[in-house]
Amino acid sequence: MKILFDQGTPAPLRDFLLNHDVSTAYELGWSTLKNGELLSMAETNSFEVFITTDTNLRYQQNLIQRKIAIVVLSTTSWPRIKSNTSKIITAVNQSADNSFIEVNIPFDN
Repeated sequence: MKILFDQGTPAPLRDFLLNHDVSTAYELGWSTLKNGELLSMAETNSFEVFITTDTNLRYQQNLIQRKIAIVVLSTTSWPRIKSNTSKIITAVNQSADNSFIEVNIPFDN
């Protein structure tokens, strides 16, 4: 699967998404694009999944016409994300065209 990480998505997560082609918005020179433009560029460039930490994305964008699957992580904290990679991998593997999956990353106890 071809996956795009948004600005706030920790890049080390890519090491846990084996067998996927992962790029970041920054690496592609897309870090200055707004969410709507970024999603359009991702779709134009055949990305299948967009992983973001922007929990307001659903309210800021009209996602009905989008083909790309969106996975939203509830935090930008790498230690918290790292301890929940199995949940994220499951969400990515379950994603489908135009799906929207929120992954709740709990606070460590």
